[in-house]
Amino acid sequence: MKRILKLSVVILLGFSLAGCTFIFQKGRRSDELKIEELTSQLDELSRAKRLLEERLGQEISDKQIKLQMMEKGLVITVVGDLLFDSGKAKIKPEAYPLLDKVSAVLEENMANFNIGIEGYTDNVPIKLSGWKSNWELSTARSLSVLHYLVNEKGISPERLSAIGFGEFRPVASNDTKAGRKLNRRVEIVIQPKISKVKESGAAVVSQEEPLPPSGKIK
Repeated sequence: MKRILKLSVVILLGFSLAGCTFIFQKGRRSDELKIEELTSQLDELSRAKRLLEERLGQEISDKQIKLQMMEKGLVITVVGDLLFDSGKAKIKPEAYPLLDKVSAVLEENMANFNIGIEGYTDNVPIKLSGWKSNWELSTARSLSVLHYLVNEKGISPERLSAIGFGEFRPVASNDTKAGRKLNRRVEIVIQPKISKVKESGAAVVSQEEPLPPSGKIK
């Protein structure tokens, strides 16, 4: 009975983290093993979150950075104005120490996880900076962070991906200066390795592929 309760708790944790749908067959050993794999990944993400909270305590207090467990994984949100000048995609030198702290955890404590880097902007139209639109700017910013992690910090490029969402996924209202500041951001996502594997018609946990961009497995 205790084991059944434990497995149920783990399944619920999997839902809250990854938004995935799992179909488990009673008594099947392979499903129990995959639940254990998912539990291990959740534990690793939780440890990484605690470690980042310790190392980035001042930055979190100053609201320069935020840590969240979300459907897509452990999300490290960095205020865009801290990383870049307005309309620019070159990382500010004063942002290097923060990225160094993050990269140390990614390399030393999360080496088995893939990392997605996502760029976002506010809805102010591009005018004089030379970018065609906020899509190009947000993508260039995420790539700048990616290249820094690879070229300066030695993180394996096979673990990394970059994407730009422009102005179209705001986390605050663009009607205020404070809201626009929150929307100009870069998210570094430590992705749980969950994929759909067909095994007697069931969807199960696997460690072969990173979570798809939507964060959902149907």
